[in-house]
Amino acid sequence: MLKPSYATPVATDAVLSVLGRLHHPVWVFDIDRSKVVWANAGALEVWHAESLEVLSTRDMATDMSESVAHRLRQFQQDFIRHDARFSEIWTLYPKGLPRTLRVMFSGMQMLDGRMAMLCEGLGEQQGDPETLRSAEALLHTTVMISLFERHGDVLYRNPAARDAVSDPTEALSAHFAEAQDLQALLDDVQRVGQGRRIARVQTSRGECWHEIAARACHDAVTGGEAVLFSEVDISELKQTEARAHYQSLHDPLTGLPNRHFVAQGFQARLDELRARGHQAALMFIDLDRFKDVNDSLGHAAGDALLIRVAERLRLEVRSEGLVARLGGDEFLVLVSAADIAAEAEVLSERLLSALSGTVQLDEATVRVTPSIGVCLFPRDGEDMDALMRHADLAMYLAKDEGRHRVAFFMPALNTAVQTRLALENELRQALQQQEFEVFYQPRLDVATGRLMGAEALVRWRHPERGLVDPGTFIPACEDSGQISKLGAWVLEQAARQQLHWRQRGWALTVSVNLSPCQFADPALLQTVQAIVLETGCDPQDLELEITESVLLGHDEHTVQVLNALRDMGFGISIDDFGTGYSNLAYLRHYPITVLKIDRSFVDEHSQARPITGLIVTLSRALGLRVVAEGVETVEQLDWLRTQGCDEFQGFLVSPPLSVTAFEGLLKACDPHPSSGAAVPWVPPMPCAHPASGGPWRVQ
Repeated sequence: MLKPSYATPVATDAVLSVLGRLHHPVWVFDIDRSKVVWANAGALEVWHAESLEVLSTRDMATDMSESVAHRLRQFQQDFIRHDARFSEIWTLYPKGLPRTLRVMFSGMQMLDGRMAMLCEGLGEQQGDPETLRSAEALLHTTVMISLFERHGDVLYRNPAARDAVSDPTEALSAHFAEAQDLQALLDDVQRVGQGRRIARVQTSRGECWHEIAARACHDAVTGGEAVLFSEVDISELKQTEARAHYQSLHDPLTGLPNRHFVAQGFQARLDELRARGHQAALMFIDLDRFKDVNDSLGHAAGDALLIRVAERLRLEVRSEGLVARLGGDEFLVLVSAADIAAEAEVLSERLLSALSGTVQLDEATVRVTPSIGVCLFPRDGEDMDALMRHADLAMYLAKDEGRHRVAFFMPALNTAVQTRLALENELRQALQQQEFEVFYQPRLDVATGRLMGAEALVRWRHPERGLVDPGTFIPACEDSGQISKLGAWVLEQAARQQLHWRQRGWALTVSVNLSPCQFADPALLQTVQAIVLETGCDPQDLELEITESVLLGHDEHTVQVLNALRDMGFGISIDDFGTGYSNLAYLRHYPITVLKIDRSFVDEHSQARPITGLIVTLSRALGLRVVAEGVETVEQLDWLRTQGCDEFQGFLVSPPLSVTAFEGLLKACDPHPSSGAAVPWVPPMPCAHPASGGPWRVQ
C-alpha cells in the first residue's frame, strides 16, 4: 500500500487501498503545502515519478503561477463550504513537460483536519493546440467568464468569475443589482444574439460596476441553449468618473457647489419650483475688501477665510436652500418660501450678521463684512442667467451705498447698467479720438516755496459734456480693462511734456499715477521701456506713483517690477499713504523714493494729524522725501513746515491746470528761465511767500 513520505496522514489505509486499485490516475494534493502526499501507479506515471517517496518531495509551488495557486484556494474553500466537485481540463507540467488531462477535483479531509484535494485523471486530452491554449487562458485571465443555461443556472465559471461570487452555484438573477439590466441584456441576446451593458452587480466584494458582454451559444456538454457572459470590473473607472464629475461641480477649497453646478443644479431647482408654482430668492454675496486680506496676509489666509465663510453659510442656510461658491469671494444662495419677499429679508439680514465680525486666522485677526444683493423668482427673472445678473446688480448697489448691507434688485438698476455700458463704449471712442487731456498740479518746496514739479492728472474733455471728472470715468476704465491703455497714454504725454519744459529751461520732476490694474499688467515694463525710447525722456525726471495696496502682499513679482523701474531711473512714490494698511516697516523692502501723505493727515481737525510727525521722522531715517497732498490753508502749510515735511501740493497754490495754464504759472514765477536750469526757483509775487501772510493761491 502506498504511504505518504511525511508524517501527516492522508486517509485510512482502507480508503487508500481502494484508490490504489483504480487504473486511471488518482492522487491527493495538499493544497496548503503544495505537495502530492499520495498517488497511485497511474498518477506516478502522469507525474513522471519513480515512486511516491520521490514525488512527495517535489515542491509544486516552485513553478506554480499565482493564477493556479488562487484557483486551488478557491477549490479548497468550495470543498469546505459546499462539498463541491469540479471537472476541468488542466495542463500539468511534470519535469517541465506538458500533460493535458480532464481532471475531477473533490475534497478529501486529512486526518489532521485540513482539507486536501483528491484528483482523478479522467483521460488525457489530445485537442488541437488552440483548444488547449484557450483552456489555459481561461484559467489565467482576469476577465470573468461564465456560462449559464437559458434559465439562469450556472454551468461554468472560470477562476476570475468564481472569485467574484460567494456561492459557486449562484444563479444569474442574483448577480445583477438591477433586474432591468439583466432583462435588457437577455432581450438583446434574444433579438440579435448578443448584448453589452455597464451595470451594477453583486459580488463577493460587495456592489461593483461591471462592463458585461453576453452572447448566445450552446453548452458543449449537453448541446442545450446557453448564454456566455464575459465581465470586466470597471468600478475603479466608475469611481474615478464619479470623483471627476463631483470635482467638476464642486469647489475644491470649500466643498460647495461651483459655478458649473449653479448652471445645472440651481436651474433644475428653479424648474421644479416653477412647476409647483413656488417662489424663490437668489442672493449674491461678495466679501468687502477681500483683496486686502490676500494682499496683506497672503493667499493662504484668504483661503482660510473663505472656508470659514462657507461653513457659516452652510450653518445658516441648512436644508432651506442651495449654497454655492462662484469663485473668488463670491457666493450664491437660493431659497424658496411661500412668502418669499419676507423670508428673503429675514434670511439676508441673518446672513449679513453671521458673516460679519472678526475671524481669527492663525495669529492674525481680520474683520470681514459682506455685501448682499437679492432678487426674487419669478418676479425679477425666469431663469438663472437673468436672476444672477439682477442679484449681481443689487450686490453692487449694496457696495455703492457703503458696503456691509443688503440691497434688493430694482428695475432701475438695469438702466444704470446700460448707462455704464454706454460710458465704457464712449471711453473706447475717446481713446481712439484722443479726447483725453493731461492736467498738471504744481508741487512746491515747503521751506522755500520753490516750484519743484507737478503731478500729471488725466481729464476727459467730452465733446458734449465738457470736462469730465476723473472719479466718473477712471473706475469705468478699470472695470472695462482700458486703464492700462489710458495709463500708458498719460505716461507718454507726461514724459513728452517734461522733456519739452526741460528744453525750455524749466527743470521739473513730473509724477504719474500707475493704477493697481496697470501695475499688475505683465506688459508694464515693456510698455514703460518703449515710452522711454520713443520719447527720449530721462526717467530720472519722472516719478511713478503707486498705491499702498500694490505693496501689501510683498510678493517677489512686485519687488522685481519695482526694482526694474528703479533701475531704469524712475523715482517711485507711494500715493495717499495712510489710507490703507499703512506700515512704514515694509517700505524698507522696496526701492521707494517719495512718500505722499494723504490729505487726512494734514487737516487740522483730523485725529490722524499727530501721526504726521512720526511719518516724517521715520521717512527721513529711510531716506524718503515726504510730500503732503491736499493743502488748502496757510495754517496747514505752516504746520507742515514745523513737522519737517519736504513738499506739498493742493488748492492753496493751485488746482490741476491745463498745459497752457501751467505754463502761464511757470512764466509768472520765472519769466526768463535759464536753459537747462537744474535748480528750482522761488516764485515772485503774486505768489507771496506764506510767511508774509499774503495771497498764495494762483488765480
